[in-house]
Formats: sequence, C-alpha cells, structure tokens
Amino acid sequence: MTNAIRPLRIGAIPIDFPVGLGALAGYSDLPYRLVCRALGAPYCVTEAMLDRQVLLEGKLRKRLIRLDPDDHPVAGQIMGVEPEVMAEAARSLDRMGFDVVDLNFACPVRKVVSHKRGGALMNDPGRAIAIVRAVVEAVPGRPVTIKLRRSFRDADKTHEDFWKIARGALEAGVAALAVHARSVEQKYTGRADWSFLSALKREFPDRTIFGSGDVMSPADALRMLDDTGVDGVLAARGAIGNPWFFEQARDLAAGRPPRKPDLDEQRAVIYRHFRLTCEAYDPQRGLKILRHFSLQYAKMHPRRTELRNALVAVRTEDEWRSVIDAFYGPGS
Repeated sequence: MTNAIRPLRIGAIPIDFPVGLGALAGYSDLPYRLVCRALGAPYCVTEAMLDRQVLLEGKLRKRLIRLDPDDHPVAGQIMGVEPEVMAEAARSLDRMGFDVVDLNFACPVRKVVSHKRGGALMNDPGRAIAIVRAVVEAVPGRPVTIKLRRSFRDADKTHEDFWKIARGALEAGVAALAVHARSVEQKYTGRADWSFLSALKREFPDRTIFGSGDVMSPADALRMLDDTGVDGVLAARGAIGNPWFFEQARDLAAGRPPRKPDLDEQRAVIYRHFRLTCEAYDPQRGLKILRHFSLQYAKMHPRRTELRNALVAVRTEDEWRSVIDAFYGPGS
C-alpha cells in the first residue's frame, strides 16, 4: 500500500480499507449493501432517513431501517431540522445497533432543501451546529459523523459558513467529516473541486476526513486519496451497478490489475441481489427495484444498449428472468 492507502478509524471503530459505500437514495439499501459487503466494501452508509421516519412505526421505517450481522460497520444517516427530534432519532439508531450516526447536511434535492433539511443547513451554521451538539450528547457511546458539501453556493459567505460548521462540529465531538466537493446549488453538475478537500485536510490534519464527488471508478477513489490526502473515500453513484468497485479498489491498492467479473459471475450476483431484495421487501417490489438496478448493472455488459432496451420493456418477473438469462447466460 502507498501512504495514502491505509486503514482508518471512525471514533473507536476500525475500517480496514479506506473506500466505502456512500449514501444514495433508492440504492444504498440493505440488499445492495450486502452485495457490496461480499465484494469488499468495508463500510457502508444507509439511504438518508428523515428523523421522524426513524421514530414512527410503519412500512417506510421498516424498509429504511434494516440491519444484518454481515452489514457492519454501518452508519445510519438521518436528516432533519429540529435538534431535539434529530437527537431522539439518533438514540433510536443507537438502540437498533447502528455503529455510526451520520447527519446529512448535504442533500441537494430541491424538495429537501425547500424544507430546510439536508443541504439547506449549509446556509444555517447555527442550526447545523445545534443539531450536531444535540446528537453527540444524545449518543455518547456512538461515533457521530456529518455529511457536508463544500458550500451552499459559490459565494464568500457560504464558504465561510462551511468552515463555521466544520469547526463547530469538530469542537462538538464529531468523529469524522464526509465532504462532497461540490456546492449544494451545483447538485451533480460541473466538476467536483478536489482542491477543496486538500485544503480541508490541511486545515484538520489530525481529524478523519472522507471525500466524495466524481468518484466514478476504483481508480478515481485511489486518485482522490493520493491527490487530496483525505483519510477515506465514499463512493456512491460510481459504485451503483458495480458492486465489484471495492474489490477492484483493493486490487489496485495492492498493485494488482483489477479483476473484471465475467458474465456468469455478473448473472449470479444479480440473482443474489434479486433474492435479497425479495426477502427484504416482497417479490413485486423486489422486481421493481431490480428492474431499476439492472439498468445500472447493464453498464458493465458488452451489449449494454441492447440489454437496456430489453430491460425497459420488462413487465413481469418471468420476462425479467428471461432477459437476464438471455444476456448473461452461456454463449452471451
């Protein structure tokens, strides 16, 4: 390993490799996390959960809050605006056995921001720090981390707000910062400013910093570690449809060429993902989710355009299985 590729800790929790699965709504649920775990993911973050969803019994809560013995260490990510409610949601995650409580101050989705959640808190350092303090106090036995963006928009005031939040959170006792190197207003357009991550690590050389943004391949993850000096990388969009991302990153870090799964292995993983999804939800919802995921898996297929066109037309489980078998089976 190079100096940039080394294990790290989130509080007292050891992470054996510095490239993990970040949160992504609709994707980083328990079934996909388990698929990624089997292929080398050392650490995962759940989809963002509203604080009140964590506290209310119901189907949505059951869907979002799922743990498995093979899904550790794992962070439960919550989002909200009221310090007291966020603190109670954190206590609930603590009781459920999540290893880390992660606070989302980064989501750029308009509906989220309009309700003053997620990325909107990059514009409100006072409230953001109040939430951090309340949560850290609520779960003294659990590491608390926060997900940020480098600013709300590209303006001097919002850059100053980032540093207020980062310093205030670290002073309050958070175990790590995870920073997406775009502004909230950028969403996912333009380029992520990795130089900002370098500046952040220089400012806090002894604190655990995760970077994200434009990590679309295992090579990108290792390059971010090398170029910026961050302690870890959380891959989200780049790892969707390629759960081998983490195994491949480990290969590259060890100086080996990354192993590329053949079609038989891809088929086996897709079917395992489908089985896990049906077990976690139900067959009807499992099919809906895997149709969505299959379009992402198709990016690795040599006949990706034909495969995607066939998947778009699928309406039943039998049709979906026929497409998967035809494109991933012997002779494909």
